[in-house]
Amino acid sequence: MNELQKSIASAIVNVFETGRVRGDYGAIAVLKGDRGHLSYGRSQAALGAGTLFDLLNLYCQQPGGQFTTEVKALLPRVQQKDVSLDQDTAVHDVLKRAGQQDPVMRFTQDQFFNSKFLGPACSAAEAFGVTLALGQAVVYDSHIQGGWTRLKDRIGPVKQGDEKRWAADYLAMRKSWLLSLDPPLPNTAYRVNALETLIAKDQWELPLPITVHGVTITADALSSDVPVLGTPPRTLRLASPYLRGEDVRAVQRALVKNGLSVADDGVYGPFTDVVVKAWQSGKSIAEDGVGAATRQSLGLS
Repeated sequence: MNELQKSIASAIVNVFETGRVRGDYGAIAVLKGDRGHLSYGRSQAALGAGTLFDLLNLYCQQPGGQFTTEVKALLPRVQQKDVSLDQDTAVHDVLKRAGQQDPVMRFTQDQFFNSKFLGPACSAAEAFGVTLALGQAVVYDSHIQGGWTRLKDRIGPVKQGDEKRWAADYLAMRKSWLLSLDPPLPNTAYRVNALETLIAKDQWELPLPITVHGVTITADALSSDVPVLGTPPRTLRLASPYLRGEDVRAVQRALVKNGLSVADDGVYGPFTDVVVKAWQSGKSIAEDGVGAATRQSLGLS
């Protein structure tokens, strides 16, 4: 897969996990009967599987984390797979706020899920002779949800170069396996159904826009609203479609803190643009959009 196709494959799994194209970095899930127990983040790292500890431990090693102290205090319980965490609302609150408010946590999750799941899934798929983007997305989803290790020996590599048939057969096998398990896993067969729909539509190269489980993935939806660490923040300005994201919300909140009236909805629409220009005029800032000078005047840099 090329980089765009990897982003689309990640988005497909994000939709399965949290219902959002970019994923919900603060998502918490505890499903009755799920042996994974508490799961968290964009692609739901699970307490029972040990991946939640791996994720949170990696976050604590990153510089500049806003919630490092609180998360470090949780690590012993997470490492011990303390199932009382399932109902610990104080812990849930810390993790939610870290995912929603801290760019370092979002960066860590992207790094973690890509290196631990997406990369190995693509390598495993290629080793089995699966090279088409949709086929590799099928293998990636099976790495995230589980099942690949158990099912790969049953299916074996692609035969006679017919990887489209292989992907269809693998999904049929995976669905049968999921339906044979204890609740709540049979309910997750919708993932297989959604991937089978993409196969039926012959969307092997994952062309955009693409609709998965009722959610349409577009180029705009894929655009990250989370700045990559080490790169300058994007310049915010009125555009079509409107820019959205936590960086927009941070500017809106800073404007409110400085006495202006604007909704902190994370959407850089016409009203936000008017308020920004009023602020810039009062501060004699000559800048097209919200750049370094405007952010500094708002106390954001």
